[in-house]
Order: sequence, then structure tokens, then C-alpha cells
Amino acid sequence: MKNLLKIQTELKAPKNQVNAFGKYKYRSCEDILEAVKPLLKETGCFLTINDEIVEIGGRIYVKASARFHDGEHSISTEAYAREEETKKGMDASQITGSASSYARKYALNGLFLIDDTKDADSTNQHGKEEQKASFMPKGQVIAKLEQCKDVQSLTELWKSVSANDKKELTESFKTKKEQLS
Repeated sequence: MKNLLKIQTELKAPKNQVNAFGKYKYRSCEDILEAVKPLLKETGCFLTINDEIVEIGGRIYVKASARFHDGEHSISTEAYAREEETKKGMDASQITGSASSYARKYALNGLFLIDDTKDADSTNQHGKEEQKASFMPKGQVIAKLEQCKDVQSLTELWKSVSANDKKELTESFKTKKEQLS
């Protein structure tokens, strides 16, 4: 896995995209892929990305998996993004594509250790008041929910869920708690 470490330390994926409405910079999935391709070629490694549509708690999510292969070993990460039922100006395929791009971006962030704590998705308020508590993105909560091995870890994860997200995730947490009990 030396090649993965090399890529993680050398990868530079700057935020070259600009959201004119929110006045912030961000990086897209495509930006990350463009930056990682030369490093993959140099190391002789390869990357695969797959999507799966899953239903969790009655909602539809795109589950993206990014898998790094070095010829002998492979390692993968997953991320989730929820499809909105409707989004102004988008048809159903565009909504799914948008959720796919978002989930893939965060799967790649996890795999290549790209820190997005100051990324537009986590800092843009679109005119909303700043929240006092720091909460994990919903897709990340769902990924961690599946990994909980006991009620204590489930309880700790629940604390990282925002009040707005708790409404939507309550059933998923109840189901997981029943599985663990």
C-alpha cells in the first residue's frame, strides 16, 4: 500500500470551481479524478468507482464506492448521497446524476484523505444563520451507521446528527438499534 500512501501525500486537487450564487470555491469529483490520474499512471495502480441505489429508512440514496488497486491489494471507501424527490429545473436522471457525483466525490475524499472541512458543502450557509454545533453530513452518518457494532457506538453517532437530520434518520437508527440488541 506504499503507492496509496504516495498518492495520498502527493495528490493536489485544488478548488478550481466557483459557485457564483454562494460566492465560494469548491472541487468536483471530476477535479479529483483529473488530479489523481497522473499519479495512478506513475504508480501503475488503478481506481474503480461504482454506484448502487439503496433504500434506507424509506429514502433513496446513491451509495458510491471508490476502490484503489495496486496489483496485489485493494482498499475501498463508500459514501452516500440522498436523492431529492424533486429539484427545480432538473429531471429524474439529473437528480440521480447529481447525487452520484456528490457521493463519488466524498468516497474519493475518504480514499485519498482529501480534507473538505472547509469545502463549500460544509461552509456555505446560503443566507442561513451559522449553526453552533458541528454536525456530520447525513451521507457520512449513514455510512457510519452501518458500521456500528454496539449500542454505545450507535449512541455516540446519534450525538453527531443535527436536529434536522434526526427527523429523517430516526427510523434508520431504531432499526440498527434493534439489530444490535
